[in-house]
Amino acid sequence: MTPQKRQFPLLLTFLLFFLSISLSCAQQHTWQEAFKVLGISWNRDGTLNRTIQIPMVDPTPDADTKPTPIALSQDIQLSYKSKAYIRLYIPVNPPKNKKLPLIIYFHGGDFVLFSASTIIFHKFCNEIASELPAVVASVEYRLAPENRLPAAYDDALNGIFWARDQALGKGGRDPWMEYADFSRVFLLGSSAGANIAYHVALRALDFDIRPLKIQGLMLNQGYFGGLQRTQSEIKLKDDPYVALYVNDVLWSLVLPQNLNRDHEFCNPISGGTYLGRVFRLPKVYIKGDHGDPLVDRSILLAQFLQQCNVRLYYRFNQGGFHGVELQNTTAAQQLYNDMRFFMNDVDMLGNLNSGDLSHQVIRLPSDDDKSFI
Repeated sequence: MTPQKRQFPLLLTFLLFFLSISLSCAQQHTWQEAFKVLGISWNRDGTLNRTIQIPMVDPTPDADTKPTPIALSQDIQLSYKSKAYIRLYIPVNPPKNKKLPLIIYFHGGDFVLFSASTIIFHKFCNEIASELPAVVASVEYRLAPENRLPAAYDDALNGIFWARDQALGKGGRDPWMEYADFSRVFLLGSSAGANIAYHVALRALDFDIRPLKIQGLMLNQGYFGGLQRTQSEIKLKDDPYVALYVNDVLWSLVLPQNLNRDHEFCNPISGGTYLGRVFRLPKVYIKGDHGDPLVDRSILLAQFLQQCNVRLYYRFNQGGFHGVELQNTTAAQQLYNDMRFFMNDVDMLGNLNSGDLSHQVIRLPSDDDKSFI
């Protein structure tokens, strides 16, 4: 064998070695495994059978219910042509002479699972309505793959339009919405809901939603992605909550079939139609945890918003995991405290045109947090 012929198998061996490393995640797991983790399976008509046993609960419109509720809730149908609805929350004893901020909330579930009525999100909305306090409108949006993106964004935008119509008194105003301050509206989302909040805020810029005034976005552990792996995704690729191979399968169910994970729906800093609007966003709060494989996606978004001169508040904690606030009361209380500070902080308004970017970024510190700056 000539030297050239001996070199070719050696080169091929090295190429196959590096290729095997880059594809190791895909080789270790199958679609069937991901479906089993998610508790889903295909129906014959192409829809999903969702078997995860997290209860869904009815609203609590009456304060006399046992056990005594900390907030009241009711379901309001958005359209007679669909199953879309708003689950509306108010504190049990709302103030009589003071309007409350209106939070429009989008639940998590990777765009594929759960509902506004799922007990963990229902409990979360009860707590923020009572704790802050606030009027909370939780939007029930359509799930993928039966309704791929941008269906969830469309439903979220309809939720904003509903709030606008309530502010205008169009068709009559729900009595509970009399407690809402339509000049202090905030969009809140966790995981996939944070992705929705970000995209719908950009979409809403194209519409006249007066007298609503969206004062800020609160993005908790945003569910974003991209083709190039981040360090946190690689380090935590076998995470029990959002394993890398499960994420790959989820995005294949969520994105339109001709799009990849660098589309703006998944990767908001990759380019696309929204980039010219980002600088028009109101202030943004971003929260992440370094025990979450997706944390680097939130850091990248925070850095991007900083470059776009968007007023930014952020916290990145050591440890934690995806959805930690739903299981850990200390983490939940930290999030509530951050939300309250973010919603009430107006000290930065005079610095918007100062040209000093440091005045437009607030780090919400804890003993063990990290800064990306």
